[in-house]
Amino acid sequence: MRVRTAWLAGAAGAAIAAYRKLRPLPVGAPAEDPRAEELRRKLDESRTVVEEQHEEVASPETPVDEADVADRRAAVHERARAAAEEMRGHDPAE
Repeated sequence: MRVRTAWLAGAAGAAIAAYRKLRPLPVGAPAEDPRAEELRRKLDESRTVVEEQHEEVASPETPVDEADVADRRAAVHERARAAAEEMRGHDPAE
């Protein structure tokens, strides 16, 4: 008896799945949204912009081997000193 019940349940499930896959769309089914093409176009444009920005970022202005590390380090330390003095309440220009 269990075998028959299992077989009937499986057949019913298969029939429901086939019906859902093959049934016709309802009459009032909406067609493609007219705004969809405009959104696709905007998406393509934004992808192009992102690719261009990535190319700009990928090519740094100054190669690492040509950078003057000492000057950059001094500038960073000077900004840090100025920020620390400002936090302490002292004006570095005084």
